Amino acid sequence: MEILTKAELKYLTKELKREPNPIEKEIVGAQWSEHCSYKSSKKYIKLLPSKGDQILVGPGYDAGVIDVGNGEVITIHIESHNHPSAVEPYGGAATGVGGVIRDIISMGTMPIALLNALRFGPISSPLFYNNIKSAIDEDNEIYSHSRWLLKNVVRGIADYGNCIGIPTIGGEIEFDDSFENYCLVDVASIGFGKKDNLIQNVVRANDIIILAGSLTGRDGIHGASFASKELEEENRSAVQIPDPFMEKLLIDVTREAIENDVLKAVKDLGGGGLSCCLSETSANLDKGFDIDVSKVPVKYHDMNPTEIMISESQERMLYITSKNKFEKFSKILKKYEVPFAIIGKVKNHKNLIIYKEKKAIANMPSHLIAYAPLMNRKSVKPKYIDDLRLKKISLKVPNDLNIRVLSMLSNPTIAFKNWIFQQFDQEIGLRTILKPGITDSAVLKLNTNKFLSAKLDGNSKLCYLDPYQGVLSCLSEARANIICSGGMPIGIVDHLQFGNPENPEIFWTFQKGIKAIIDFSKFNKIPVVGGKVSFYNETKHGPIKPSPVIGMIGLIEHKNHISKAFPNYDDSLFIIGNTFNEMGGSEYYQYLNGILGGSVHQLDLHTDSINSNLILKVIKNGLISCAHDCSKGGLSIALLEMAIGGSCGIEINLDKVPNNCKRLDNLLFSETPSRFIIGTKDEDKIEKILSSCKNLEYSKIGKVVTSSDRIIFHQNNKKIIDIEVEIAKKYYENISKIMESY
Repeated sequence: MEILTKAELKYLTKELKREPNPIEKEIVGAQWSEHCSYKSSKKYIKLLPSKGDQILVGPGYDAGVIDVGNGEVITIHIESHNHPSAVEPYGGAATGVGGVIRDIISMGTMPIALLNALRFGPISSPLFYNNIKSAIDEDNEIYSHSRWLLKNVVRGIADYGNCIGIPTIGGEIEFDDSFENYCLVDVASIGFGKKDNLIQNVVRANDIIILAGSLTGRDGIHGASFASKELEEENRSAVQIPDPFMEKLLIDVTREAIENDVLKAVKDLGGGGLSCCLSETSANLDKGFDIDVSKVPVKYHDMNPTEIMISESQERMLYITSKNKFEKFSKILKKYEVPFAIIGKVKNHKNLIIYKEKKAIANMPSHLIAYAPLMNRKSVKPKYIDDLRLKKISLKVPNDLNIRVLSMLSNPTIAFKNWIFQQFDQEIGLRTILKPGITDSAVLKLNTNKFLSAKLDGNSKLCYLDPYQGVLSCLSEARANIICSGGMPIGIVDHLQFGNPENPEIFWTFQKGIKAIIDFSKFNKIPVVGGKVSFYNETKHGPIKPSPVIGMIGLIEHKNHISKAFPNYDDSLFIIGNTFNEMGGSEYYQYLNGILGGSVHQLDLHTDSINSNLILKVIKNGLISCAHDCSKGGLSIALLEMAIGGSCGIEINLDKVPNNCKRLDNLLFSETPSRFIIGTKDEDKIEKILSSCKNLEYSKIGKVVTSSDRIIFHQNNKKIIDIEVEIAKKYYENISKIMESY
C-alpha cells in the first residue's frame, strides 16, 4: 500500500535532512493520511467562526467545550466510520461509537448521550399499493444488501451504546442511490462535567506516559490509509474490533482519576493508532516523548514495531501523570482490572523517539509528523449543477393526492424511525426528558433547571443540486429543530462528507459547503465548536452525493420551556412562513417521481432568523402547546406527522396557507425552509403577537378536531385530502414493516 506520495516523501526527506527509514515512513504515512491530517481541508476549516463567550475549546481538539454556567460544561464531538461500516457494518459502526466516546472522556467530561446520522442505498421502491406487505416482499431481493447494511449498522450502534450505559437519544437517516453498496455512519457524543475537571494538558519533563486498555493487535492496521482512499475492495484487516466492556472500564477509570486529580494529559487512540496519538500529543504539549515500543502490551508476541505503531486496535487510552501521582493512578487501573503499561516519558526535546528496548528505531520532530504539508486542491463548478437547475420538468398534478401523500409518508427517509430507535436504550442514565419521535430534537436534563436539546440534520439531495443552499438549509433545519424543543442554539458541529477531493468538481462542492456554514454562523452568532471532514467516500460505481451533516445543541433554561411536536385536542393551528414554488431536491420530485433537477429554494437568512426567534419567544411565553418545523416532505407531511403523533384528527384550509405555488402538489410537498406549524389554545394572544411582527407571513390554517379521526385538507371548499389517522399511521410505520420482513 502506498503510504506517502512522491511529493510527500521528498518533503519529509528534506525536513529530516536524511532518508526516513521504513518505520518512520509508516508513522508519517498514518498521520499524513487524509483521514488524520485534513491536508485538503484544514485551511478552509480554520475559516469557520469558532469564538464565543461560552466557547472554552473550539475545533482542532478531541471535542468542543461549551460553558453552560454554574461551573459546568458541555463537550461535543462527531466522528464517522464509513469505509469500515461498508465492509463490516456491525463492527465498523460499533467502533465508531467507541471512538467518539473516548474523545469526550479525553477532555475530562463524562459522556451522557449519543446521536447518529446514517446514509444507505434505497431499501424499498416508492409505495403506491394498498397491500403494503406484498409490495415490500417484491422488493426483498432487490434491496437486500442495503437492508443488511442498515440492520447491522443499527445493531452495532445499539449494542455498543447499550453495553456501556450511554443513551442514544436521537438520529437522522437518508436513503439515496448514491449510497448503493456503501453507507455513511456518523456518531456524535455529548459529555457533561465540571469546568474545574477539564484536563489541562500541561506536562513536565520526566512525567510518565501510560498506555491503558485493550491489548494492541493487528486489527485496524492501515485503517487511516484505508479511509483515505476510494473503497475498491473489502479490506477486513483494516476494520477494528469493538469491545464495549473495556470501553466502560476506561470511562470509569478516567472518571475516578479525574476525581482524584492524578491526570495531566489524556488522549484517545483512534485513526493512525500510536503514531498519530503520540505525535499529536507531543506536538500539542510542545514536549518530546521517549517511547519504548517493546513495553506496549500486545495480543501477539510476534508483532513487529511497525505493526504496533500503526495498529488501530480500539478501546485504548494514553494517560500522562507525574511520578508522585503514578502510584495512585496505578491503583485505580488495577481496581478496574484495566491492562496498562508505562511506555515512555516526557522529555524537554521536541521529538518523538521510538525505541525498541534501548535502540532508537525512529526519531523525528513531533511537529513534522503531526502537521502534514497542506494541499492546494483545484476547484471548478460542476457542469451538472446548471444543467439540472435549468432542466425542463414535465409533471402532471396527480388525480389522487391521498395515495401520493401516503406514499410520501411511507418514504423511508421520512417514515417513522421507531424500528431504529426502539433498539436503543434512551432512558439509561436517567437524563432523557424527551425521547426520539416526541419532539423535533432530543432533550436531556443537565440539572434541576437546565436542559439540553440536540439534533443532527442533513440533506444530500439538496446539497448535490446546490451545495451552498443545501448546507444553509441543513443549518436552518437543525436550528428549527432545536427551537421547536424550546432550546436556544449555542453551538454547531459539522461532519462534511464528500467524494475524492482530487476531483476539482467535488472539491468545489466542499468549498461551497464551508462558505454556507461561515455565513450562517456569522449571521446568527452561533459558533462552530467542532467537526469532522471525510473525503474519498466513493466506490467503483462513483462518489456519494455531497453529504454534510449538521449538528446543533441548544440550552433550555427552564423545564416549562420544553416543547413537544404534537398538538392537543381543540388546538388552533397556525403556520409561520411562506411556501415557495422551488421543488428541486425535494423528496416529492426525486422519491415519488424520479426527477433529479429543478430550482432549489433560496434561504433568506434574515427571514429564517426572524421566524425562528419568534417561535422561541412564544414557547418561552407559554402560549403554544406544540411546535413543528416543515422540512422533508413539506407542509402535508409535517401536518400528518402532527396528527399521527397526537392521535388526533385535523382539518386544514389550504386557501389560508401563505404561498406563491403555481400547483397544488407543490403547495403540499415544497420543502421551503423557515416554516413552522404551531398549536395553541390562546388564539387571540398568538394572533396579537404575530400581527405585531413586521413583514411576518403567517396564518391560522386549521384546527384539531376532537370528534374526528380523519386528516382533512380543504381547498376551494373541496376535500383535497381525506385520510384516516390510523391508515396514515400504517403507512408511516413502513420502515418497521420493511425490516421485520427482511
